[in-house]
Amino acid sequence: MVAEVERLAGQLVDLAGMGVDIGTVGNGPRPGGLRRMDAAGGWFFFLVTPRDKLIVVVRIMPPFRSV
Repeated sequence: MVAEVERLAGQLVDLAGMGVDIGTVGNGPRPGGLRRMDAAGGWFFFLVTPRDKLIVVVRIMPPFRSV
């Protein structure tokens, strides 16, 4: 699960580097500007700070069957 989130976060960084507005990627925004993206049967929350060119993965939630 962590490897999949790392891969997806890397792709978000690559997209941002190409000029894509990743603040519109995934589901959201949620309170505080968090966005949700599905990954490997679970999901993760991330926060985009375009001014700082930073993506913060806030919480990783694995599929319930693997918890």
